[in-house]
Amino acid sequence: MSPTTREIRLASRPVGEPTESNFRLVETELPEPGPGEVLVRNLAMSVDPYMRGRMNDGPSYAPPWGLDEPATGGAVGTVVSSRLPELPEGSLVLHYLGWREHAVVPADQLTVIQPVEGVAPTRYLGVLGMPGLTAYAGLFRVAAFQPGQTVFVSGAAGAVGSLVGQFARLRGAGRVIGSAGSAAKVSFLTEELGFDAAFDYHDGAVVDQLRRAAPDGIDVYFDNVGGEHLEAAIDVANVHARFALCGSISGYNATEKPCGPSNMSQITGKRLTLQGFLVGDHTDLQAEFAETVGGWLRSGRLQAPETFVDGLENAVPAFIAMMRGGNVGKMVVRL
Repeated sequence: MSPTTREIRLASRPVGEPTESNFRLVETELPEPGPGEVLVRNLAMSVDPYMRGRMNDGPSYAPPWGLDEPATGGAVGTVVSSRLPELPEGSLVLHYLGWREHAVVPADQLTVIQPVEGVAPTRYLGVLGMPGLTAYAGLFRVAAFQPGQTVFVSGAAGAVGSLVGQFARLRGAGRVIGSAGSAAKVSFLTEELGFDAAFDYHDGAVVDQLRRAAPDGIDVYFDNVGGEHLEAAIDVANVHARFALCGSISGYNATEKPCGPSNMSQITGKRLTLQGFLVGDHTDLQAEFAETVGGWLRSGRLQAPETFVDGLENAVPAFIAMMRGGNVGKMVVRL
């Protein structure tokens, strides 16, 4: 009998919030790698907000997941079968065929990770991976942050937001403000991560809470949420403020077209810069990012919280929980 493995497939396209019925956990025959490929046993996989868009069948910056095909996303694993001398068995690698316990990966579609003492492999799915580079590029290049400025981060307890606020603090921000979805997360931001102020967006109008937290206005806004948060940031922004638009998770499950900010005229009057960005456009920063952020992490100056869920069978609940704010820092599924 051939050995088997398991994978999660998209069974149907969600309408509104995804449910477990939109996915299937499938047992399938363990594949053999072909020429130029290796077989990887995944150790951990990532669940990220952008994946919600890939469940839809429509135009986007990333192609949609196919129905009855394995879902995809970031994963770290070890090579268990290889005919390539440059990728011997036991190599630790990063790739984008997650949502499965094993993956056959073309050699040119993975990155070899050189193990660093004290740095867990899951870090390459978070602070040292795509979320970390997203935070770094968005804050320093897109928003052109400068020391002494006031920075507001929405969704600040998540994988990206928790890093943006710390990066700004480490580079000399005058004030760092974050929003989050619970009192416990607010306390975590201020007491553990060093934010100067934070608020629970459930506690009242975002604009009122932001004004109290930033009486002198904001110079940089890193947007992970959109909606009411974006409108509030426009209201409280100083002249020539820069906005890095990373995501708008507040509308990802919307079944009707969400309303845009009602105060768009202020963008002109305040001469604001609002720029959307994708991390894939900033891979030229990879070496600089790895050296800088890796140094902060190893020195203990940077915290990178992780929320773990165990087992492939729990990957879908982990994704749903992450979309509802059930994580602090990076949500990782250990396999």
